[in-house]
Amino acid sequence: MVALALALDVALGDPPNRWHPVAWIGALVGWGRRRLAHGPPTRLRGAGAALLVTVAAVAAVAGGVVVVAARAAGPVGLLVEALALSALLSVRGLTVAARRVARRLEARDLVGARSAVGTDLVSRSTALLDRGHVASAAIESVAENLTDSIVAPITFYLAFGLPGAAVYRAVNTADAMIGYRGGVLEHFGRATARLDDLLNLVPARLAACALVIAAPFAGASARGALAIAWRHHRRTASPNAGWTMAAMAGALGLTLEKPEAYVLGTGPLPEPADIDRSLRVLVAATLVALVAAAVVIVLIHPV
Repeated sequence: MVALALALDVALGDPPNRWHPVAWIGALVGWGRRRLAHGPPTRLRGAGAALLVTVAAVAAVAGGVVVVAARAAGPVGLLVEALALSALLSVRGLTVAARRVARRLEARDLVGARSAVGTDLVSRSTALLDRGHVASAAIESVAENLTDSIVAPITFYLAFGLPGAAVYRAVNTADAMIGYRGGVLEHFGRATARLDDLLNLVPARLAACALVIAAPFAGASARGALAIAWRHHRRTASPNAGWTMAAMAGALGLTLEKPEAYVLGTGPLPEPADIDRSLRVLVAATLVALVAAAVVIVLIHPV
């Protein structure tokens, strides 16, 4: 099922937003933020937690409905469930977005590259980023999304089925929208940020291990990935994101830097070609994760 879902994601990419469950989740979170994100801190924390529970419950129910429908559909149901799971992954979409940034940097279109990385990959302000920091932002997003868009959904699918993967993506999407420090979101998004951190504790470290194992198959350094991941993973505010970003920096022999936030690695800032290198590592790490998932499935359900 996992292999089929990944194959469908690579072949078809993300569905249009009107059919995309992650877009639906985002719309629900956005609606809740507009309606509920006001008032004193205590009210904000309660309202944010209520929105989180609602979004997670809707995702779990939707996942359960798909599973029931898939079982009722017989053999066709396997394709239905695989399509649903593929919508919770994002290999092709991530690859296309990162390559768009690389191509614009190669064309010396810094303004277009800033716009592309800010629209598709990161939430930080990109208006003043130079060439190296735009490339860095793209690679950081590739590395972090190895956890968020690939390894974690697969992990929760193996553990809890489609409803588990759907709940994970719901929480992760909500965190990307409201899990920030500062302003009303400091309180409104607190429960979401804490739960997202908790859910990613294991997947982030699994993703970093996959990246280390995969690095040599993509022409990168496993030793560098392991060394920098171990030494620099605590430099990010997130307890999880630093693992894969630092591992990617070490694998590629680069420095990944978010100005005034963190510096990961010991090499130069990346060039546009390094974005393509990071994608090769991403693909190799995804294959490692797929093999690991197959082993887990065999152990759980021996033939």
